[in-house]
Amino acid sequence: MLNSSMAYITIGVFLLASGLLLWFFPDTSILDYGYAELSAFFSLTPFLFLFLIPAITMRSFAEERREGTFVLLAVRPLKDWQIVWAKYLACLLLVFFALLPSLIYWYSVGQLGLPKGNIDSGAVIGSYIGLLLLAASFTAIGIFTSSLTANQVIAFAIAVFICFMAFSGFDSLAQIFALQEMEGVFTVLSFNEHYQSMSRGVLDTRDLVYFISVVVFFLVVTTWMIGGRKW
Repeated sequence: MLNSSMAYITIGVFLLASGLLLWFFPDTSILDYGYAELSAFFSLTPFLFLFLIPAITMRSFAEERREGTFVLLAVRPLKDWQIVWAKYLACLLLVFFALLPSLIYWYSVGQLGLPKGNIDSGAVIGSYIGLLLLAASFTAIGIFTSSLTANQVIAFAIAVFICFMAFSGFDSLAQIFALQEMEGVFTVLSFNEHYQSMSRGVLDTRDLVYFISVVVFFLVVTTWMIGGRKW
């Protein structure tokens, strides 16, 4: 995957979009905001991930199914879970490489602060860990949706929908059921709730367990899907 032009295009689009939003667009620019913090970046990046990650993962199994090349993997001495995890880690590694250059934002904002270095590094580190776990969950969802269909566009659309619902949809449902017992359930299920908790610089094991559980769940279901299908 890292040898394909798609990898470099994806990284370039992500960095261009985040750079424009963070430094140039008036409504989200740090320079106009006047405070040495990266809250705008960490608020916008999950929404960029909603489209970036499904675009990366949509080919994982959909293309194999469309071209009939999965059988080439199936005849190798590999178990289904090994194939799923290999594709998952390849996609997640690409997301990591896309996120890595953004560390320069941390340095730049620190240098712009008065005095220099006046930035809450604890919150930044927590937010980056939250972003990586969020990306890991979105990637697992994308891998799962790619195993459902041979059409990459459909896989992309389903992944965007599920990721959006997991990140923002449960928050909306929690507000709808604010006066009922279901509010707490939807709040616990919300990706955003756990992500915001980590963005405050607080690493709660409940948030870590939640994101890891989401990843394991979708990868196990994906393994079951490809194991029970005749390609």
